[in-house]
Amino acid sequence: MSPLKIGRGKHTLLAVVHAEDAKQALRNAKRARNGGADGVFLINHDTSYRGLLRYYEQVRAEMPDFWIGLNCLDLGTDAIEVIPHNAQGLWVDNAGVGEGDTPGNDALKFAKQRKAEDWDGTYFGGVAFKYQEEVSDVARAARLAVPLVDVITTSGPGTGMAADLIKIKTMREAIGDHPLAIASGITAGNVHLYLPYVDCFLVASGISDSYSELNESRVQELVAALGR
Repeated sequence: MSPLKIGRGKHTLLAVVHAEDAKQALRNAKRARNGGADGVFLINHDTSYRGLLRYYEQVRAEMPDFWIGLNCLDLGTDAIEVIPHNAQGLWVDNAGVGEGDTPGNDALKFAKQRKAEDWDGTYFGGVAFKYQEEVSDVARAARLAVPLVDVITTSGPGTGMAADLIKIKTMREAIGDHPLAIASGITAGNVHLYLPYVDCFLVASGISDSYSELNESRVQELVAALGR
């Protein structure tokens, strides 16, 4: 399976597939790969995590060398207990890190369970993320997340909505060279605004024809906008 190094100096594109069944998930993962994306995240909105894991196994069998991560929306940080060991990424909308004096119990439990499971994939943890508890001090929350989250992942205020650029700049300044990702509102037309600050882009709406179908040409356009 292909390694994926996320960090400063390289802009990574991970296409997000709203998985509905194995055939649809595979079709869209291939569109992402053919369009030049570095990998995909399979995410479950309309099925349980059990269904998502079944789809993942079938996509993995067909695409053994492509980077594939998972977001089990119905599990959150507990997903670390069930994801396959060969899943290369795990994305959780709420990493359990706010702006208090210490990370929350979910964040600490995840770190402990990850060690117990001996999972060596890349963890994308949501910080100041859409539809989660509002965070007023994003710099503090981001700093607290650094030792617990491989790729700090934030978003705009809603699906398909771009993140406030001041917010992104603030988070970047707070975390130094630690990897930072955005997971909403990115398009080929606006990605240039974020390139100086963001290492990884998790994109669905900006490269899709519909909720469940990616557009290979739009993937290519975004890849080109990333300068690749």
